[in-house]
Amino acid sequence: MFVSWRCLYRVSWHSKHSALKFAHFPRVDYLFTKMSKGVPNIDLGNGYTIPGLGYGTYLAKQGQGIDLVKKAIDAGYRHIDTAFLYENEVEVGEAIRAKISEGVIKREDVFVTSKLWNTFHHADHVAEAFQRSFDMINLEYIDLYLMHSPMGLEFQGYEYSNMQPKDSDGNALFSDVDYVDTWKAMEKLVKSGKVRSIGLSNFNSEQISRILEIAEIKPVNNQIEVNPGWNQKKLIEFCRSHDITVTAFGPMGRPHRATYGNKTALGDPRVLDIGKKYGKTDGQVILRYLIQLGTIPIPYSTKEERIRQNIDVFDFSLTDEEMQYMDSFQSERTLPFPPLKKHKYYPFDAEF
Repeated sequence: MFVSWRCLYRVSWHSKHSALKFAHFPRVDYLFTKMSKGVPNIDLGNGYTIPGLGYGTYLAKQGQGIDLVKKAIDAGYRHIDTAFLYENEVEVGEAIRAKISEGVIKREDVFVTSKLWNTFHHADHVAEAFQRSFDMINLEYIDLYLMHSPMGLEFQGYEYSNMQPKDSDGNALFSDVDYVDTWKAMEKLVKSGKVRSIGLSNFNSEQISRILEIAEIKPVNNQIEVNPGWNQKKLIEFCRSHDITVTAFGPMGRPHRATYGNKTALGDPRVLDIGKKYGKTDGQVILRYLIQLGTIPIPYSTKEERIRQNIDVFDFSLTDEEMQYMDSFQSERTLPFPPLKKHKYYPFDAEF
Protein backbone atom coordinates (compact mmCIF):
# COMPACT_ATOMS: atom_id res chain seq x y z
CA MET A 1 0.00 0.00 0.00
CA PHE A 2 1.27 3.45 -0.88
CA VAL A 3 0.30 6.72 0.74
CA SER A 4 1.39 10.26 -0.06
CA TRP A 5 3.68 12.03 2.40
CA ARG A 6 3.58 15.73 1.66
CA CYS A 7 7.04 16.87 2.67
CA LEU A 8 10.40 17.79 1.21
CA TYR A 9 12.05 14.45 1.87
CA ARG A 10 12.33 11.50 -0.38
CA VAL A 11 11.95 8.56 1.93
CA SER A 12 13.17 5.04 1.48
CA TRP A 13 13.00 2.01 3.71
CA HIS A 14 16.07 -0.02 4.57
CA SER A 15 15.11 -3.48 5.66
CA LYS A 16 18.27 -4.10 7.66
CA HIS A 17 17.82 -1.13 9.96
CA SER A 18 14.20 -0.19 9.16
CA ALA A 19 15.61 3.26 8.45
CA LEU A 20 13.68 6.08 6.86
CA LYS A 21 16.27 8.00 4.88
CA PHE A 22 15.80 11.64 3.90
CA ALA A 23 17.21 13.22 0.76
CA HIS A 24 16.73 16.64 -0.77
CA PHE A 25 14.37 17.20 -3.68
CA PRO A 26 12.13 20.01 -4.93
CA ARG A 27 8.81 20.65 -3.20
CA VAL A 28 6.76 17.79 -4.56
CA ASP A 29 4.96 14.83 -3.04
CA TYR A 30 6.87 11.58 -2.74
CA LEU A 31 5.50 8.15 -2.02
CA PHE A 32 6.70 5.71 0.55
CA THR A 33 5.71 2.19 1.38
CA LYS A 34 3.70 2.02 4.57
CA MET A 35 5.14 -0.98 6.35
CA SER A 36 3.06 -1.02 9.56
CA LYS A 37 1.87 1.14 12.40
CA GLY A 38 5.42 0.97 13.73
CA VAL A 39 7.54 4.08 14.09
CA PRO A 40 10.12 4.42 11.29
CA ASN A 41 13.78 5.09 12.03
CA ILE A 42 15.29 8.19 10.46
CA ASP A 43 18.86 8.23 9.22
CA LEU A 44 21.07 10.68 11.12
CA GLY A 45 23.74 10.56 8.44
CA ASN A 46 26.47 9.31 10.77
CA GLY A 47 25.73 5.60 10.83
CA TYR A 48 22.97 5.88 13.43
CA THR A 49 19.22 6.30 13.26
CA ILE A 50 16.60 7.99 15.43
CA PRO A 51 12.99 6.83 15.83
CA GLY A 52 10.57 9.17 14.08
CA LEU A 53 8.52 9.83 17.22
CA GLY A 54 9.48 9.85 20.88
CA TYR A 55 8.20 10.24 24.40
CA GLY A 56 8.99 13.61 25.97
CA THR A 57 9.56 13.75 29.73
CA TYR A 58 9.81 17.51 30.33
CA LEU A 59 6.76 17.68 32.61
CA ALA A 60 7.25 14.32 34.32
CA LYS A 61 7.35 15.13 38.03
CA GLN A 62 9.76 13.40 40.37
CA GLY A 63 8.22 10.09 41.33
CA GLN A 64 6.33 9.78 38.04
CA GLY A 65 9.16 9.17 35.62
CA ILE A 66 9.75 5.47 36.16
CA ASP A 67 6.13 4.46 35.71
CA LEU A 68 5.53 6.78 32.75
CA VAL A 69 8.62 5.71 30.82
CA LYS A 70 7.79 2.05 31.45
CA LYS A 71 4.29 2.62 30.08
CA ALA A 72 5.74 4.40 27.06
CA ILE A 73 8.09 1.51 26.33
CA ASP A 74 5.26 -0.99 26.73
CA ALA A 75 3.22 1.08 24.26
CA GLY A 76 6.01 0.78 21.69
CA TYR A 77 8.08 3.94 22.18
CA ARG A 78 11.77 3.42 21.49
CA HIS A 79 12.83 7.06 21.77
CA ILE A 80 12.92 8.75 25.18
CA ASP A 81 13.79 12.44 25.57
CA THR A 82 15.15 13.83 28.84
CA ALA A 83 17.52 16.56 30.07
CA PHE A 84 19.43 17.64 33.15
CA LEU A 85 16.92 20.49 33.47
CA TYR A 86 14.03 18.05 33.87
CA GLU A 87 15.54 16.48 37.01
CA ASN A 88 14.35 13.03 35.95
CA GLU A 89 17.37 11.42 34.30
CA VAL A 90 17.72 8.93 37.16
CA GLU A 91 14.13 7.77 36.75
CA VAL A 92 14.36 7.60 32.97
CA GLY A 93 17.44 5.40 33.21
CA GLU A 94 15.90 3.20 35.89
CA ALA A 95 12.79 2.60 33.78
CA ILE A 96 14.84 1.67 30.72
CA ARG A 97 17.07 -0.69 32.70
CA ALA A 98 13.99 -2.34 34.20
CA LYS A 99 12.55 -3.00 30.75
CA ILE A 100 15.90 -4.37 29.61
CA SER A 101 15.95 -6.70 32.63
CA GLU A 102 12.40 -7.84 31.83
CA GLY A 103 13.49 -8.73 28.31
CA VAL A 104 11.08 -6.24 26.74
CA ILE A 105 13.90 -4.36 25.01
CA LYS A 106 17.64 -4.48 24.52
CA ARG A 107 19.80 -1.42 25.02
CA GLU A 108 20.23 -1.00 21.28
CA ASP A 109 16.45 -0.92 20.81
CA VAL A 110 15.91 2.35 22.66
CA PHE A 111 17.18 5.82 21.70
CA VAL A 112 17.95 8.15 24.61
CA THR A 113 18.40 11.91 24.27
CA SER A 114 19.66 14.22 27.00
CA LYS A 115 20.84 17.82 27.04
CA LEU A 116 23.61 20.09 28.30
CA TRP A 117 22.10 22.80 30.47
CA ASN A 118 22.82 26.50 29.92
CA THR A 119 24.98 26.95 33.02
CA PHE A 120 27.50 24.40 31.72
CA HIS A 121 28.52 26.12 28.47
CA HIS A 122 32.11 26.85 29.45
CA ALA A 123 34.45 24.28 27.94
CA ASP A 124 35.76 23.45 31.41
CA HIS A 125 32.28 22.40 32.56
CA VAL A 126 30.97 20.41 29.59
CA ALA A 127 32.64 17.07 30.36
CA GLU A 128 31.66 17.10 34.04
CA ALA A 129 28.08 18.11 33.27
CA PHE A 130 27.79 15.33 30.72
CA GLN A 131 29.31 12.80 33.10
CA ARG A 132 26.70 13.63 35.72
CA SER A 133 23.89 13.04 33.23
CA PHE A 134 25.61 9.90 31.99
CA ASP A 135 25.93 8.52 35.52
CA MET A 136 22.33 9.33 36.40
CA ILE A 137 20.93 7.70 33.28
CA ASN A 138 23.33 4.80 33.90
CA LEU A 139 23.31 3.12 30.51
CA GLU A 140 26.27 2.06 28.38
CA TYR A 141 25.99 5.17 26.21
CA ILE A 142 23.71 8.10 25.43
CA ASP A 143 22.43 8.17 21.87
CA LEU A 144 22.08 11.93 21.43
CA TYR A 145 23.32 14.84 23.56
CA LEU A 146 22.04 18.31 22.72
CA MET A 147 23.13 21.81 23.69
CA HIS A 148 19.87 22.89 25.33
CA SER A 149 20.11 26.43 23.95
CA PRO A 150 22.71 28.82 22.52
CA MET A 151 22.36 31.03 25.61
CA GLY A 152 24.84 30.42 28.39
CA LEU A 153 24.06 31.27 32.01
CA GLU A 154 26.46 31.98 34.84
CA PHE A 155 27.95 28.82 36.32
CA GLN A 156 27.31 28.47 40.05
CA GLY A 157 27.74 24.74 40.49
CA TYR A 158 26.52 21.39 39.22
CA GLU A 159 23.47 20.95 41.45
CA TYR A 160 19.86 21.34 40.37
CA SER A 161 19.60 24.33 42.69
CA ASN A 162 22.24 26.12 40.59
CA MET A 163 20.36 25.93 37.29
CA GLN A 164 18.65 29.35 37.36
CA PRO A 165 21.26 31.90 38.51
CA LYS A 166 19.76 35.30 39.31
CA ASP A 167 20.89 38.62 40.74
CA SER A 168 19.34 40.27 43.79
CA ASP A 169 16.57 41.72 41.61
CA GLY A 170 15.62 38.34 40.18
CA ASN A 171 17.19 38.88 36.77
CA ALA A 172 18.88 35.97 35.01
CA LEU A 173 22.68 36.06 35.18
CA PHE A 174 24.11 35.53 31.71
CA SER A 175 27.48 34.17 30.70
CA ASP A 176 29.15 35.38 27.52
CA VAL A 177 30.56 31.98 26.56
CA ASP A 178 30.34 31.52 22.81
CA TYR A 179 28.27 28.44 21.96
CA VAL A 180 30.86 27.66 19.28
CA ASP A 181 33.37 26.94 22.05
CA THR A 182 30.76 24.85 23.83
CA TRP A 183 30.29 22.83 20.67
CA LYS A 184 34.00 22.11 20.36
CA ALA A 185 33.94 20.72 23.90
CA MET A 186 30.90 18.59 23.06
CA GLU A 187 32.73 17.04 20.12
CA LYS A 188 35.17 15.51 22.61
CA LEU A 189 32.27 13.64 24.21
CA VAL A 190 31.65 11.76 20.96
CA LYS A 191 35.31 10.84 20.79
CA SER A 192 35.03 9.41 24.32
CA GLY A 193 32.51 6.85 23.10
CA LYS A 194 29.97 7.70 25.79
CA VAL A 195 27.66 9.54 23.39
CA ARG A 196 27.01 8.58 19.79
CA SER A 197 25.65 11.80 18.32
CA ILE A 198 25.46 15.46 19.29
CA GLY A 199 23.11 18.23 18.31
CA LEU A 200 21.44 21.50 19.16
CA SER A 201 18.22 22.84 20.63
CA ASN A 202 16.53 26.22 20.22
CA PHE A 203 19.12 27.35 17.64
CA ASN A 204 18.20 29.62 14.73
CA SER A 205 19.55 29.28 11.19
CA GLU A 206 22.33 31.85 11.66
CA GLN A 207 23.56 30.13 14.80
CA ILE A 208 23.46 26.72 13.15
CA SER A 209 25.52 28.13 10.28
CA ARG A 210 28.20 29.30 12.72
CA ILE A 211 28.37 25.80 14.19
CA LEU A 212 28.62 24.20 10.74
CA GLU A 213 31.51 26.50 9.81
CA ILE A 214 33.71 25.15 12.62
CA ALA A 215 32.31 21.69 13.29
CA GLU A 216 34.58 18.70 13.10
CA ILE A 217 31.54 16.63 14.09
CA LYS A 218 28.39 18.15 12.64
CA PRO A 219 25.11 18.42 14.54
CA VAL A 220 22.62 15.75 13.54
CA ASN A 221 19.56 17.26 15.20
CA ASN A 222 17.99 20.57 16.23
CA GLN A 223 15.22 20.27 18.81
CA ILE A 224 12.83 23.21 18.54
CA GLU A 225 9.26 24.16 19.30
CA VAL A 226 6.98 23.04 16.48
CA ASN A 227 3.19 22.88 16.59
CA PRO A 228 0.34 24.03 14.32
CA GLY A 229 0.50 27.49 15.89
CA TRP A 230 4.25 27.75 15.25
CA ASN A 231 5.19 25.46 12.40
CA GLN A 232 8.77 26.67 11.80
CA LYS A 233 8.67 25.69 8.13
CA LYS A 234 11.61 27.87 7.12
CA LEU A 235 13.84 26.57 9.90
CA ILE A 236 12.81 22.98 9.21
CA GLU A 237 13.72 23.44 5.55
CA PHE A 238 17.04 25.04 6.48
CA CYS A 239 17.90 22.13 8.76
CA ARG A 240 16.84 19.64 6.12
CA SER A 241 19.09 21.31 3.55
CA HIS A 242 22.02 20.66 5.90
CA ASP A 243 21.05 17.07 6.74
CA ILE A 244 19.99 18.04 10.26
CA THR A 245 16.92 16.29 11.60
CA VAL A 246 14.36 18.31 13.58
CA THR A 247 12.75 17.17 16.81
CA ALA A 248 9.50 18.95 17.69
CA PHE A 249 8.88 19.77 21.34
CA GLY A 250 5.60 21.29 22.48
CA PRO A 251 3.74 19.55 19.63
CA MET A 252 0.29 20.30 21.03
CA GLY A 253 1.05 23.98 21.59
CA ARG A 254 1.67 23.59 25.34
CA PRO A 255 -1.97 24.04 26.45
CA HIS A 256 -0.90 23.77 30.11
CA ARG A 257 0.60 27.27 30.16
CA ALA A 258 0.24 30.81 28.79
CA THR A 259 0.97 30.61 25.08
CA TYR A 260 1.66 34.23 24.05
CA GLY A 261 -1.01 34.20 21.33
CA ASN A 262 -0.28 30.75 19.95
CA LYS A 263 -3.39 29.37 18.23
CA THR A 264 -4.08 25.82 19.29
CA ALA A 265 -5.52 23.20 16.97
CA LEU A 266 -6.72 21.09 19.90
CA GLY A 267 -10.49 21.06 20.04
CA ASP A 268 -10.86 22.85 16.71
CA PRO A 269 -14.07 21.61 15.03
CA ARG A 270 -12.50 20.96 11.65
CA VAL A 271 -9.48 19.21 13.18
CA LEU A 272 -11.91 17.02 15.11
CA ASP A 273 -13.73 16.27 11.84
CA ILE A 274 -10.45 15.36 10.14
CA GLY A 275 -9.77 13.00 13.02
CA LYS A 276 -13.17 11.36 12.67
CA LYS A 277 -12.46 10.75 8.99
CA TYR A 278 -9.43 8.63 9.92
CA GLY A 279 -10.69 7.27 13.23
CA LYS A 280 -8.21 9.46 15.11
CA THR A 281 -8.25 12.14 17.81
CA ASP A 282 -7.40 15.79 17.27
CA GLY A 283 -4.07 15.17 19.00
CA GLN A 284 -3.25 12.38 16.58
CA VAL A 285 -4.07 14.65 13.64
CA ILE A 286 -1.67 17.26 15.05
CA LEU A 287 1.12 14.71 15.43
CA ARG A 288 0.54 13.46 11.90
CA TYR A 289 0.76 17.04 10.64
CA LEU A 290 4.13 17.48 12.35
CA ILE A 291 5.41 14.21 10.93
CA GLN A 292 4.41 15.28 7.43
CA LEU A 293 6.22 18.59 8.00
CA GLY A 294 9.32 16.46 8.41
CA THR A 295 9.77 16.62 12.19
CA ILE A 296 10.14 14.08 14.98
CA PRO A 297 7.47 14.90 17.58
CA ILE A 298 8.07 14.09 21.26
CA PRO A 299 4.63 14.32 22.89
CA TYR A 300 4.21 13.93 26.65
CA SER A 301 1.23 12.58 28.54
CA THR A 302 0.58 11.00 31.92
CA LYS A 303 -2.51 9.18 30.64
CA GLU A 304 -1.89 5.65 29.42
CA GLU A 305 -4.58 5.87 26.74
CA ARG A 306 -3.10 9.11 25.40
CA ILE A 307 0.40 7.65 25.48
CA ARG A 308 -0.83 4.81 23.26
CA GLN A 309 -2.77 7.13 20.97
CA ASN A 310 0.21 9.41 20.42
CA ILE A 311 2.30 6.67 18.86
CA ASP A 312 -0.54 5.36 16.69
CA VAL A 313 -0.09 7.93 13.92
CA PHE A 314 1.70 6.02 11.18
CA ASP A 315 -1.28 4.32 9.54
CA PHE A 316 -2.86 7.36 7.89
CA SER A 317 -1.81 10.43 5.94
CA LEU A 318 -3.29 13.93 5.73
CA THR A 319 -4.25 15.30 2.32
CA ASP A 320 -2.72 18.47 0.89
CA GLU A 321 -5.92 20.35 1.74
CA GLU A 322 -5.84 19.09 5.32
CA MET A 323 -2.18 20.06 5.65
CA GLN A 324 -3.02 23.55 4.40
CA TYR A 325 -5.75 23.88 6.99
CA MET A 326 -3.33 22.85 9.74
CA ASP A 327 -0.96 25.54 8.42
CA SER A 328 -3.67 28.14 9.07
CA PHE A 329 -3.05 28.07 12.83
CA GLN A 330 0.37 29.70 12.35
CA SER A 331 0.62 32.54 14.88
CA GLU A 332 3.21 32.77 17.70
CA ARG A 333 5.67 30.55 19.53
CA THR A 334 4.59 29.43 23.01
CA LEU A 335 8.06 29.55 24.59
CA PRO A 336 9.86 32.82 23.74
CA PHE A 337 12.12 32.77 26.84
CA PRO A 338 11.23 36.32 28.02
CA PRO A 339 13.80 36.39 30.87
CA LEU A 340 16.57 35.77 28.32
CA LYS A 341 15.44 38.32 25.73
CA LYS A 342 18.51 40.52 26.28
CA HIS A 343 21.00 37.67 26.01
CA LYS A 344 23.79 38.15 23.47
CA TYR A 345 22.82 34.86 21.81
CA TYR A 346 19.03 35.11 22.11
CA PRO A 347 17.86 33.00 19.14
CA PHE A 348 14.37 34.26 18.42
CA ASP A 349 15.01 37.70 16.91
CA ALA A 350 16.18 36.16 13.64
CA GLU A 351 13.58 35.46 10.96
CA PHE A 352 14.13 31.72 11.42
